[in-house]
Amino acid sequence: REASKAWVTKLGADYVVDHSKPLQPQIEALMAKEGIGQVTHVASLNGSGDYFDTYIDLLVPFGKIALIDDPGTIDISKIKMKSLSFHWEFMFARSMFNAKDINEQSNLLSRVGELVDQGYIQTTAGKNLGIINAENLKVAHAELESGKSIGKIVLEGFNR
Repeated sequence: REASKAWVTKLGADYVVDHSKPLQPQIEALMAKEGIGQVTHVASLNGSGDYFDTYIDLLVPFGKIALIDDPGTIDISKIKMKSLSFHWEFMFARSMFNAKDINEQSNLLSRVGELVDQGYIQTTAGKNLGIINAENLKVAHAELESGKSIGKIVLEGFNR
């Protein structure tokens, strides 16, 4: 959708692919037309299970796949032939397991804060519906179910 494309472009995307169409031909077309190099890294934030095989096909040998979502069952043995690295990030892992590098979470958040202050990173909040209540939850849910929401939907007032 044009509205989604405009939004991610405003956030800094150089190129935009349409998730509702096969990704591989779109990325290969960008590689040919725009001279983009081979795919060495994939950061998958959503729909990883749906795109896992495409990631494998697109990545060069010794490439890296990083996920943050929960794709259910994926066949990780498929990455062996290309010696791909698989990385999973879970924001609370350090604190849940009292990791030796637990202070790294503070360092990472401080760095993100600096990048926000400098304007390099922008919020992905798309719409603020106000106070959390039954009516606003219904509105938020309906918008999400429509498949046409852009950005995060914010509800406030959890402490009231």
